[in-house]
Amino acid sequence: MVRMPYDLFILPSCKKEIDKACKNNTLLKESLSKKIQEICESPFHYKPLRNELHGMRRVHILKSFVLIFNVDENKKSVTLVSFSHYDTAYSR
Repeated sequence: MVRMPYDLFILPSCKKEIDKACKNNTLLKESLSKKIQEICESPFHYKPLRNELHGMRRVHILKSFVLIFNVDENKKSVTLVSFSHYDTAYSR
């Protein structure tokens, strides 16, 4: 297993969203897994968000889904905050 520069944490609500979305979709599950690894290797590569989601970043998964995450540079950690369909991702 490759050691990732940033530790990964997943909020329970995000874990639930991921499990529900990936339940019967292996392509989504594989794409998400690959993207999470990329995030942990280089989290500042992804787009920072503004307004209510200021301080967080996002990445699109298979064009239809959005993964929102937070980076703590001091702790060298990435926290997955939300995973949902694009239509509802920014309405939090």
